[in-house]
Amino acid sequence: MTRLQGKVAIVTGGAQGIGRACALRFASEGASVVIADLQTDGANAVAAEIKAAGGAAMGVAVDVVNREQVQQMADAAVSRFGSIDILMNNAGVLPITPFLEITEAEWDRTFNVNCKGTLWCAQVVATQMIAQGHGGKIINVASQAGRRGEAWVLSYCASKAAVISMTQSMALALAPHKINVNAISPGVVDTTLWVANDKRLAELMGVPVGEPKRRAVESIPLGRIEQPEDIAGMAAFLASSDADYITQQTYNVDGGNWPS
Repeated sequence: MTRLQGKVAIVTGGAQGIGRACALRFASEGASVVIADLQTDGANAVAAEIKAAGGAAMGVAVDVVNREQVQQMADAAVSRFGSIDILMNNAGVLPITPFLEITEAEWDRTFNVNCKGTLWCAQVVATQMIAQGHGGKIINVASQAGRRGEAWVLSYCASKAAVISMTQSMALALAPHKINVNAISPGVVDTTLWVANDKRLAELMGVPVGEPKRRAVESIPLGRIEQPEDIAGMAAFLASSDADYITQQTYNVDGGNWPS
């Protein structure tokens, strides 16, 4: 499919996992893609993958908490490709800490990356989209953890609940400019992050490594762990003209693990 032909997309946290899968999918559907990440080598590697397949891409180093760097990211995208049509706010952190041990530093870092970073990227890119005058698509990555409480990840749950709320407010603010804002709530995704999550949860729960992941997957109605490509399919839809009349929504893509 070439639903995104001629479009320019930015994917934050695009060096691996969900971000990488979405960057590759956007490129396969015709978009030029800016892969933005703290991991410059990883961002450049994903860009190289896209270019090797005949697409257009570039890697950019960015700390989404730093508004100046976010502006530089957007400027680089416009300088290279001429516009920005799609933003995927995927950069995020997931601390796992018992409730009584959560520190101010952890709380601040989680909200800085997951919420402030999402805000800065959306503000900067929306300003560019408004100047271009032909609308655009912003896709935020929330989580099923933003739909419910979880004992070991209070900071993360709270930050992703905020992302869902931010998505609604952004959508209302940007609707007059024909900028659609939606979010995706993944479930248990098979990435390197979950390897670390499993090890940490096993330590806290006093069970063997692998057991937390096994239990999590066992609870998924569709019977398998989620792949990054499962999210990429929804992201490509929301980025395309097929979703022109959809805004302010958060879609669960989690194998039926949690109701809306």
